[in-house]
Amino acid sequence: MLTRFVFDYARYVLKGGTKFYAWMGTLALLIVGMLYVFYLQNTEGLIVTGMTSQIHDGLYLANLVFLVGVAAGAVTIVFPAYVYHHEGMHKVTVLGEMLAISAVIMVMVFVFAHMGRPDRLWHMVPPWGIYSFSSMLGWDVLVLNGYLILNFVVGFWYLYSKYTGKPVNTKIFMPLVYISIVWALSIHTVTAFLIAVNPARPMWFHSMMPIRFITTAFAAGPALIIIAFLIIRNNTKMWIEDSAIKLLTTIVIWCLGLAIFLTLSEIVIELYARTEHANSLYYLMFGLHGLTALVPWFWSSVVLMVGAFALFMTPKFRNDMKLLPIPCAMAFVGIWIEKGMGLIVPGFIPSPIGEVTEYYPTFVEWVMTLGIWAFGFFILTILLKGAIGILLGEVRFGGTAPAASAAAVQ
Repeated sequence: MLTRFVFDYARYVLKGGTKFYAWMGTLALLIVGMLYVFYLQNTEGLIVTGMTSQIHDGLYLANLVFLVGVAAGAVTIVFPAYVYHHEGMHKVTVLGEMLAISAVIMVMVFVFAHMGRPDRLWHMVPPWGIYSFSSMLGWDVLVLNGYLILNFVVGFWYLYSKYTGKPVNTKIFMPLVYISIVWALSIHTVTAFLIAVNPARPMWFHSMMPIRFITTAFAAGPALIIIAFLIIRNNTKMWIEDSAIKLLTTIVIWCLGLAIFLTLSEIVIELYARTEHANSLYYLMFGLHGLTALVPWFWSSVVLMVGAFALFMTPKFRNDMKLLPIPCAMAFVGIWIEKGMGLIVPGFIPSPIGEVTEYYPTFVEWVMTLGIWAFGFFILTILLKGAIGILLGEVRFGGTAPAASAAAVQ
């Protein structure tokens, strides 16, 4: 029966309309570009990137850190669905788990891109690699893989039960759900610890870092989920209730507002009585010694995040499902900048001995990044389409819906 499930799932996913094939074709082209620059990077070396000995974490790690938060943000669906029994959320919980799976896979691919020697990836796997449990990186690998497995098991177990018409064994299923909720918090907390335990990097070395990571994760993740839900409502037969979208919107508003407050607090505390420890933040905001490569990134993030919060506070944008994607997209992009180019890169500038070296992502890095995002959305599209087909009853044991019905999910 499991083989039949995989076969029916794949057959349904491969059917679609013009929009579906155009979307998947565009993603495939970007993935081909990614493969080319990946080959180039691994034959020529990391010299083709903008990373240097002073700034050895750039665009790749910036996206990695951000996507860990997106994956963790999926818990904003699971928690209200299973803990507070929110009916609207419960109907679409599995879609959030599909997002978490896709996001973690993208994180793993960014790890490959970031490493100069992918053949040595096994060193990151505890306890065999040199990064054992004494390293925060070892723990990060552990929790990310654990979260991926948990969401895969819970998500596809639920879909399989819908496919066969048999209920899940709640004595095993529910403990796994509750573990995944706690695990979601752990993946971003450990990622925050990974950079926060570096005393030589004053911009990262403070206890507020895990809190900032969690708040931005619970703003960016639900913002993307809202956009995905609205796309699903407009392009498939599946109706996602307004109550679910409004609850996610409330979560985004609160967490985005808190993230802005925490950033403002850090700016006031660090710059009010500026010391050398505040040079990284000062460089990010205003530049140092005439070098201002990251200044536009910072102020773009401020405009997007504050602008998104202002629009969310406007009932017209908050309640209108046609306008809601605008502040969601602004918040998502703003946090992407804030967590990446506005946090990872400036942490290296200036160096512990005071050197100021600027970082500019190269064409190779941009193509690689776009390709990895395309790969993630390619997987997400497949996972969501198959899941929607099962939830609609169009993919079920004993007979899959005809091509016309499958093509409805475009």
